Amino acid sequence: MSKFQGEYQATVDSKGRFLLPAAVKKQLPEDEITFTISRGSGNCLILYPKSAWDNILNKISGLNDLDPRVVIFKRNLLRGATEVSLDSAGRLNIQPTLKEYASIEKDIVLFGVLSRFEIWDKSKYNAMFEDMSQDSLSENSKSILDEYKINFND
Repeated sequence: MSKFQGEYQATVDSKGRFLLPAAVKKQLPEDEITFTISRGSGNCLILYPKSAWDNILNKISGLNDLDPRVVIFKRNLLRGATEVSLDSAGRLNIQPTLKEYASIEKDIVLFGVLSRFEIWDKSKYNAMFEDMSQDSLSENSKSILDEYKINFND
């Protein structure tokens, strides 16, 4: 499975399409042209390559649908999920309901997060980091590294 990273900028046109940056394409498995775009937390969208999305669907397909928590979880995860493919110009289309959810106007940031890319309205993405102090970011990082016993110096 691919491990995506980096920040990439793109522009959404009036039809909801954006050109997938060349640097993003280089990180994808060869011939990967189909993706799923779904709602993410914090009013961003998530872009999953088909192989990663299929893996998620396989993992949740065996969950017990008689458990109300599972039903709510699946509804939330799958709400608005849309399969999209690169067009001949290398563009992906964001459905209007997803654009509205993420408040996407024109300029976006694709942010690689290991198995997926987050798609943010550029101004919301910048505001998210501006609202966090260096101290709170450091404290959060230390807490996660301690809790999961991760040491970068090993």
